[in-house]
Amino acid sequence: MSSAAEPTSTDYPRTTPAALRRAARNWPGGTAIVDGQWGADVALNWAELHEAVHTFAAALVASGIGAGDRVAIWAPNSHHWPVAALGTHYAGAVLVPLNTRYTAGEAVEIIERSAAAAVVVSGEFLGADHCGELLDKHRDSLPQHVIHVPLSKSAIPGGAVGWTEFLDRGTDESAAEAERRADGVSPDDLSDIMFTSGTTGKSKGVMATHRQTLAGSHAWGANGRLNSDDRYLMVNPYFHTFGYKAGILPCVLFGVTMLPLAVYSPTAAMELASRRRATVFPGAPTVFQTILDDPDRTGHDLSSLRLVVTGAAIVPVVLIDRIAAELGVDTVITAYGLTECSGFVSTCTADDDAVTVANTCGRAFAGMEIALSEQGEVLARGDMVMVGYLDDPDATAATIDADGWLHTGDIGTIDERGNLKITDRLKDMYICGGFNVYPAEVEQVLARIDGVTESAVIGVPDERLGEVGKAFLTVRADAVVEEDAVIAYCREHLANFKVPRSVRIVDTFPRNASGKILKRELS
Repeated sequence: MSSAAEPTSTDYPRTTPAALRRAARNWPGGTAIVDGQWGADVALNWAELHEAVHTFAAALVASGIGAGDRVAIWAPNSHHWPVAALGTHYAGAVLVPLNTRYTAGEAVEIIERSAAAAVVVSGEFLGADHCGELLDKHRDSLPQHVIHVPLSKSAIPGGAVGWTEFLDRGTDESAAEAERRADGVSPDDLSDIMFTSGTTGKSKGVMATHRQTLAGSHAWGANGRLNSDDRYLMVNPYFHTFGYKAGILPCVLFGVTMLPLAVYSPTAAMELASRRRATVFPGAPTVFQTILDDPDRTGHDLSSLRLVVTGAAIVPVVLIDRIAAELGVDTVITAYGLTECSGFVSTCTADDDAVTVANTCGRAFAGMEIALSEQGEVLARGDMVMVGYLDDPDATAATIDADGWLHTGDIGTIDERGNLKITDRLKDMYICGGFNVYPAEVEQVLARIDGVTESAVIGVPDERLGEVGKAFLTVRADAVVEEDAVIAYCREHLANFKVPRSVRIVDTFPRNASGKILKRELS
């Protein structure tokens, strides 16, 4: 079975410079971004953001950065990030976001693999100094231009150029050249190289064009009915597709105010949402789990929220029920995507009923189609599918087949309405007594146990059955969750071969740099 989306409006820019110019024309006095994290509030309207981006691009040109060169950004969410990212595009260059959880060594590896000509990197922040560490330990591996993002008043390390000093490099000539570069950016030019999280090995550089990127960003924004009255609380990291392609770029396309948050906590998110009257709040399932479980939640006014969007391969059904019921949000949407599709494969809509939202990932995004292989693997094809992996044609050929279908590695079903339901990762399935067990199904049941905050189920060897399930749980600090009670609950709700034979309570889960649980490290 396959499913394809209905077409939507095609009236939107196909490059980010064109999108930013349109935003400056359409909403010149509208607020583009408000960032109060570093002392005094920084608030830019769309005309001012456009000018800031142009200034950054002019500085890149003056520094010798050419069209098609790569510029890496290693920094948390702040107003500097969209200026640098959009400025990179405006100068005709290619953006390479770096995960803020990387070690300096991991960051350098990506900088070298992408042949970055410049690095925009944060200074001292939460006890770490990415810029200082890079220059102290890896100076010989860095490009000539290391641009320091001032998140504190710490000194700029030798070998780096300060943010303000860098912006001052621009000249009338380089500013004019930046405008020419922006004019010359083609929809089929590379916009970014985003490295996968590497849960099964070395990370891969996913290459996407402006056309592919903005097709997804526009489809996401149109589906959420974004408009220039919206204020978008941005807890998703900008280095991730959820923060960049489903965050910054839809705001540019629809004139939405950006409210960046560099360090997530339930309290910080709720305070920012209340103070700025946020209307749109996308986030990973764990974000909403922590907010719902926060004992101080009722002390924050979240009534301005109209849209919550969450997504992952698997989203606990009970979580969707609670978001709608306990936060009182008008619209809750679940979606599914992966970096190789710019983050966009399928989505529910505001018109879907609660059962559809709670139990499926919706239909294909506009411009995409989905299908299932004979093995039940989810396949995706369409406007958002990547060009390929950086310097890895073999991996590209193994992922995108001759008919253009991208093999996601996820197992799923598609119902008669075209709704996709992800049942598990292909690699996570195990066989118990001859029966296939998909851990995600078990994890959905575990999520309904009072006190359980997160779960992961793996198959472990068993002499009689081949493999049996072992469940790992994190629980609330005030909760009492016992192994026998967990297993008994599972027996009430699952067939016997799906019931975990053992349960282990853990303080935390091992995670990769994107926060995904590393099941291979559980035992």
